[in-house]
Amino acid sequence: MSLVLDPSAQDLLFREAHTAHTFTDEPVTEEQVQAIYDLVKYGPTAFNQTPLRIVLVRSAEARERLVPHMSEGNQAKTASAPLVAILAADNEFHEELPSLFPAFPQAKDLFFAERGARESAAGMNAALQAAYFIIGVRAAGLAAGPMTGFDHAGVQKEFLDGDHTPLMIVNIGRPGEGASHPRSPRLGFDEVVTTV
Repeated sequence: MSLVLDPSAQDLLFREAHTAHTFTDEPVTEEQVQAIYDLVKYGPTAFNQTPLRIVLVRSAEARERLVPHMSEGNQAKTASAPLVAILAADNEFHEELPSLFPAFPQAKDLFFAERGARESAAGMNAALQAAYFIIGVRAAGLAAGPMTGFDHAGVQKEFLDGDHTPLMIVNIGRPGEGASHPRSPRLGFDEVVTTV
């Protein structure tokens, strides 16, 4: 059985998409980011908790504050990308649950009264949303360069607060010269999938 999604869309989102390390200087517009979010907001999360929060780093001043927190190998990429997004988990997501999950509003207090439970759920579900965000960037015809090589505590202090945990930083734009490395191997179906 084949996939329903058109092969060219499969290529755009998966087979031909690569992590980008260089970008052109073409700007990423607010309209493009809005369109990306309006698509990826439909990705599933437990109890529809949607804990992902996004900080867009656009200004030169904000970029100057961010770059020193990046690992050495990520600094130049972050300094030159047209747009940088800090993806974070909101550990107080439960405050929105009564409106986001009206079928079971008591989930807020029943499952997420304790901070530890919220942090665990927020981290897992925001990471799921971050993956959808990357797919959304690709769907917009842009390239993403997701990175976890940065000083997490430094980025949190500089751009977030104690209720938000940074997960990754994503450089966004049109791929530039030598933007990606050759495709690395992937595990095969039989190496990953077990039927019981």
